[in-house]
Amino acid sequence: MEPLPEIIRRISEVRILVIGDVMLDYYITGDVFRISPEAPVPVIAVEEEHYVLGAAANVAHNLASLGIRTKLLGTWGKDSSGTLLEKLLQEAHIEMAHGSSVPGIQTILKTRVIARQQQLCRLDKEDLPMRYHKEWQQAMTSESLESDLAHVDAVILSDYAKGVIDQACVDAISKHVQEHPKILAWDPKPKHPLNFSHLTLMTPNRQESFALAGMPEDHHHFPADIICQKIFQRYHPRYLVITLGKDGMLLSCDGKVVNCIPTYAQEVFDVSGAGDTVIAILTAALAAKVSPKDAIHLANIAAGIVVAKRGTAVVTVEEIAKRAI
Repeated sequence: MEPLPEIIRRISEVRILVIGDVMLDYYITGDVFRISPEAPVPVIAVEEEHYVLGAAANVAHNLASLGIRTKLLGTWGKDSSGTLLEKLLQEAHIEMAHGSSVPGIQTILKTRVIARQQQLCRLDKEDLPMRYHKEWQQAMTSESLESDLAHVDAVILSDYAKGVIDQACVDAISKHVQEHPKILAWDPKPKHPLNFSHLTLMTPNRQESFALAGMPEDHHHFPADIICQKIFQRYHPRYLVITLGKDGMLLSCDGKVVNCIPTYAQEVFDVSGAGDTVIAILTAALAAKVSPKDAIHLANIAAGIVVAKRGTAVVTVEEIAKRAI
């Protein structure tokens, strides 16, 4: 692996545009001492509450935490959650696209209730995907999108199937990348099929990779060669990185498996947002012309750090440096 300080220096010089579904994550943590007399449910004595950036906003946060100049394109509401979301984006030094904040729609809010390190439930507040899609189309003209694309070294599509990313968006970005070569990365959502050209990187997890390959999931066996070939035949990514949980990560180049590395995670507290960290680190490294093998090792280290944290989290340069020693 190249010297880490040199990799980090090069990564910090790239500019990345994140396009996707923006969310706000709200965590309520506490303890359980009794069952409610009103219903057979636990009573949570709340000890802590905090908000963090989620989905595409978390991808952007992971980039910004490494000193990368980052811009976020998405859609959220002009509501209290949207106000808090913008505050967190500003504090993280993430540039927001003009027109992202829209009156009349609900900022996507995911509330998780956790007691004794166990998630008890999740409460979702959001509009239908068509609402976010409509507002996105109105805000992001072809001229504004082209302008944003022209000033970055890489583009990350963070797709949570909430309405922002559609085939027209993909086609416009693919056309730009064909004319002005740069890294194009996609964190896929199999239930939201899209067609790609000039795709540099895909980062599905184990379950998603089966779906993308058109195969039923096998919980006991992972036919890596077949899955990578099938995904390449359909999407043609130059690099495919599949996250395999406790089994680490797999790197495939042009449909062929070239490397599989064990996880760096010493303990797993919460996997929320780990995929966001992986695509952020990989894209930044590839944009900085780090070798694919070094890029996947760096992403694996970062993911191992993030899953040991509570809730959706990001990784810092200092944490990576400490683990990489």
